[in-house]
Amino acid sequence: MNERERARRPGGRSARVRAAVHQAVTELVGERGYGNFTIGDIAARAGVADTSLYRRWGNLQALLGDVLLTRLNARSPMPDTGSLAGDLRTYAANVAREVTGPDGLAVVRLAVALSGQGPQGLQVRDELLAERTRQLQALLDRARDRGEDPPDALEVLDHLLAPIYLRVLFGAGPLTADYLDGLVDRLLT
Repeated sequence: MNERERARRPGGRSARVRAAVHQAVTELVGERGYGNFTIGDIAARAGVADTSLYRRWGNLQALLGDVLLTRLNARSPMPDTGSLAGDLRTYAANVAREVTGPDGLAVVRLAVALSGQGPQGLQVRDELLAERTRQLQALLDRARDRGEDPPDALEVLDHLLAPIYLRVLFGAGPLTADYLDGLVDRLLT
């Protein structure tokens, strides 16, 4: 294997650096909030040179966008319980677990902050919404194929995801199983 092939190998140094940088971003957002750290802070936390970050991502917004998109894409597969109600309950529970997990609030806050940061932030927002919609559409298409009458993806975003994210962002109450089931029930009636 030559040096060039070794550099591209998944799971190698590049993957370790990327994981360390992503973890550093998540920690810094959680500790300091958006806008209160630099590429240099991230590099120091991750144990890499800041020039490596600039070379790979170009700027802070591109790096932050990559962290968000990677977190979204790394989620577990969309549930397939055999019914729309079961799929949505499982999906809601998974989202609640993610956003209340150790880095969940930091990632949600980062997504909100980035969406207001000019064209690049809007592009990240659009990519996040497109990916979330694509995931939901696959779940809804499966339900339709089973003969169920699912809502559209935007209704799921409005009536299931939005309340979850708002509760987390504003500390407006716990995301209990009963609360999540109620959101699904109201969406489907």
